Amino acid sequence: MHAAAVRFDLHIPQSRSLKTKRAAIRPIVEGLRHRFRVSAAEVDHHDQWQRAAIAVAVVAATDTQLREVLATIERFVVAAPDIELLDVETAWLESERA
Repeated sequence: MHAAAVRFDLHIPQSRSLKTKRAAIRPIVEGLRHRFRVSAAEVDHHDQWQRAAIAVAVVAATDTQLREVLATIERFVVAAPDIELLDVETAWLESERA
C-alpha cells in the first residue's frame, strides 16, 4: 500500500468576502473528490477572505501510480481560476510489512 496526504496553501486575490472565497474553493474540492476519487477538504484559514488550505488524501497500489496521481492533482489545483498556489506540503505514509 502506498499513501500520501498533500496540503495546498492557496491565495484567492479577488476574494472580498468569505462567500466569494467559498465559491472559488468549492469547485476545487468537489472536483478533486469526483474526478480523482480522493478525500479532499478545506482544512485551514476558514475565517480569512483571501487564504485557504485544501488537504487531499491519496492511496494507490504502487509508488509510481501514487506520484502520478499527486502530480495530476497538483496540476488540477494550479489550473483553478482565480487561485494562486502558495505552497504544497506532502506527507508520505510508509507501511510496514509483517
